[in-house]
Order: sequence, then C-alpha cells, then structure tokens
Amino acid sequence: MTESLKDARPDGAASTIDYVAYEKTPRFLELKRQRRRFVLPLAAFFFIWYFVFVLVAAYLPGVMAIPVFGRFNLGLVLGLGQFVTTFGITMWYVSYSNRRLDPLGAELRAELEGMDKK
Repeated sequence: MTESLKDARPDGAASTIDYVAYEKTPRFLELKRQRRRFVLPLAAFFFIWYFVFVLVAAYLPGVMAIPVFGRFNLGLVLGLGQFVTTFGITMWYVSYSNRRLDPLGAELRAELEGMDKK
C-alpha cells in the first residue's frame, strides 16, 4: 500500500514513498524504540510523583504542614518540586533527543527524501 501525499513535495507532485512499509524498517523501529525507552519510564515516574503529591495534600494535610525552614512547609517545597521536576525532565528529554533521536531522525528523513526523488 503506497500512500500518496501531494503536499509532501514542493512541486505539489504526489510522493512515491510507501510510508506504511517504511514504518516497519529496522532503523525506523529503532528510533521508536529509543524514544519509547526514554519517555515511558520518565512519564511513569512523573505521574506517580504527581499523584502521590496530590494524595498526600488531600488526605494528609498534617504532613504537608510540617515546617522545613522558616515559613516554608513541606507542602510548599513539594509543590515547587513539581515545577522543578517538570522542567528538569523537559531539559533531560531535549538533551537526549538532540544527542540520540534527532541524528537518527535526520538520517531517516534524508533517506526518505532521496527515495522520493527517484
């Protein structure tokens, strides 16, 4: 099955690439595997961390009220930790993607563009 994408080429001509078949190539599957291997564990970690925070805030207000330093309590520290981990995970993913995923994606794109010119 060949999918035709008229807007895929600048001249408006239909593409001749079999995208469905290309999705099954070992290199494309490797790209998907590398991305999934990074994203799924971190997503699971973040969702668990987030829901534990929400549950503790909802059902254990005494724990959240524990003073940490000065007027800052554990609830504030953990709440700010949510923002810190969000930005940290984002920066980590961007770094990982720049190092591992983008070069492989660029190779695959160049290969596809070469196939489309034939």
